[in-house]
Amino acid sequence: MNITADQVKALRDKAGAGFMECKAALVEAKADLEEATTILRKRGLAQAAKRAGRSTGQGTIGSYIHMGKVGVLVEVNCESDFVARTEDFQALAKELAMQVAASSPVYVRREDVPAEVIEREKSIYRAQLESAKKPAAVIEKIVEGKLESFYEQAVLVDQPSIRDPKVKVSQMIQATIAKVGENITVSRFARLKVGESA
Repeated sequence: MNITADQVKALRDKAGAGFMECKAALVEAKADLEEATTILRKRGLAQAAKRAGRSTGQGTIGSYIHMGKVGVLVEVNCESDFVARTEDFQALAKELAMQVAASSPVYVRREDVPAEVIEREKSIYRAQLESAKKPAAVIEKIVEGKLESFYEQAVLVDQPSIRDPKVKVSQMIQATIAKVGENITVSRFARLKVGESA
């Protein structure tokens, strides 16, 4: 199949991948731009998963101040100082700071939620369902579903993106990992709001 330079350029502009990767994806997708984009995304996410264990000792502090009333600092880490200075990485740090400002998460990831908080939430959900005449197994399923909703509100990486609710913050991070070719982690964040006590 003959792939033109214009087709490769269109895919590169859309996916941000290298020339040869784009050409190979277009050949595999029989010149279908959408299918080639999907192929590149799958490859990128597969590579991102392989990078997940690598150490992230570099990074940046992303910041965002909303109308002088809400301020956020978020530490985002990567493997090298070079990647920390790239536009994609800086844009992610800014986006994460805006996410924290808008959505007020309490924890970075699920592992950060203390066991006693999870148990307290579960006991509240069970108490809400006491009057429902349902089998214990069904109640536990409902409790697990409500716990998922709790994570989506309280945990940064589980939240839906403020820009596109169909995309989770963890997927935004994975997409940037696929673009920059390094592991990325979020270490911590701080959110201040005028008039709110700590």
